[in-house]
Amino acid sequence: MPYLFIVGGLLLLVLGGEFLVRASVSLALRMKVSSLVIGLTVVSFATSAPELLVSVLAAIEDHPEIAVGNVIGSNIANIGLILGLTAFLFKIQIPEITFRKDWTFLMVTSLLMVGLMMLGTIYFWGGLLLVLMLVVYNYLKIRDSRKQFVSVEHLPAEEVEKLKKSEMPIWKIASFLALGIAALKFGAEFLIDGAIPLAENFGISERVISLTLISVGTSVPELAASLIAAFKKENDISLGNIIGSNIFNILGVLGITALISPVPITNPSTIYFDGLWMLGLSAILFPISILFTRGEISRWEGGLIVLAYVTYVFLLF
Repeated sequence: MPYLFIVGGLLLLVLGGEFLVRASVSLALRMKVSSLVIGLTVVSFATSAPELLVSVLAAIEDHPEIAVGNVIGSNIANIGLILGLTAFLFKIQIPEITFRKDWTFLMVTSLLMVGLMMLGTIYFWGGLLLVLMLVVYNYLKIRDSRKQFVSVEHLPAEEVEKLKKSEMPIWKIASFLALGIAALKFGAEFLIDGAIPLAENFGISERVISLTLISVGTSVPELAASLIAAFKKENDISLGNIIGSNIFNILGVLGITALISPVPITNPSTIYFDGLWMLGLSAILFPISILFTRGEISRWEGGLIVLAYVTYVFLLF
């Protein structure tokens, strides 16, 4: 039975990623914001819903290691496994100016998370600070994108035709978003329901389960959405989805969880091992994409990022 849950969950997650990407491109046009911002908001929020559900339930049921480990593990998996694998298969072109801002904010939020964990417990006020930062960040992203939106009339004829083919009526966009979110939600639940019993049979701790099986399971939506977006040459959505999901995991998932229930940090390794790996993988994005290969994450760099993730998991066990 666990194997059936895992297979069914993966299928639902792939379908959910397809629905979200198709709806997001069309939604970007109607809202007059870039597809990067849609990746940073709509897609990243939807694909991070499983992390939010798991962390909130874990905190309420007094499993703090799962609540925090799920966020850290998902952020590590998003970069090390998902972004690395996507770049290895397709290469990812990066809009440099936008990426610098988003990467900088990701580093700020990651450092803030580690700082809050060092206090020993993330209380209500810490959660409130994180959520307020998320609201302000997304407001500024959407506002700036609307200012920079390029009118369709000023685009080349072939681009106009491509955009018209991507447009959908409002009811279809809403339907695709709803179907995508529902598929991701149930797919993640099925995957976790199948993976956790298998892991527990081997006597693995809650921290390790949350940092590996649970975090990877809840990150499969990001993998599906990013791979599908990269395959369709929607690199802005692919990259924006990863960075946006990591930002939302810290500010939204951890922030909302702390608003509902204090999150104690019971294991120092969560800060000084897992937290530092999260910071390190986030930090290497800038030199890899901007300094070394000037605006892209190449296949060999993607392979190195995946290798770093495999090394982390090996050391974790």
